[in-house]
Amino acid sequence: MRVIAGTARSLQLKTLDGLDTRPTTDRIKETLFNMLAPYLYDCIFLDLFAGSGGIGIEALSRGAMEAVFVEKNPKAMACIKENLKHTRLERKALTISSDVMTALYRLEGEKQFDYIFMDPPYNQGLERQVLDYLAGSDLLADQGVIIVEAAKETKFDYLDDMGFYILKEKMYKTNKHVFIEPAGRKEIC
Repeated sequence: MRVIAGTARSLQLKTLDGLDTRPTTDRIKETLFNMLAPYLYDCIFLDLFAGSGGIGIEALSRGAMEAVFVEKNPKAMACIKENLKHTRLERKALTISSDVMTALYRLEGEKQFDYIFMDPPYNQGLERQVLDYLAGSDLLADQGVIIVEAAKETKFDYLDDMGFYILKEKMYKTNKHVFIEPAGRKEIC
């Protein structure tokens, strides 16, 4: 794994050995950030189930003002901190060592995020729990977007009931990125 573009371009990132985390491949990360690139400058980015921190670090490298990394695995959190130090981006980062739901509750009223990215363990319904919480939360900025990395077969047919809709879906070989925003948002153009 490496940082694709920006101030930390081409720097290698450490990952955990074994199957405890599932880092987003460079190719998929590049596709994701090619879509986000025009909107990242000065944004505030939340990386949930952060693993080795590759997604949030890419956002910082490409101009995000701040990124918050949430990861409960202590070894993964140590990896995130090491990667932030290696890329010299630690001053723009906040790390939270806790489960995602506790971290969301803790962040409530403190911050609003332009992008909330989550890559939870697949097929456990964790993305639904987080989305259910976010539906009644003020953590997403007015024009913010939620991005979920999920297994290809994961269904999001419950989003209407939560007040969300799918803005875009990008399919890959075995997984997908789902871009979600609140329903009824007024488009500015």
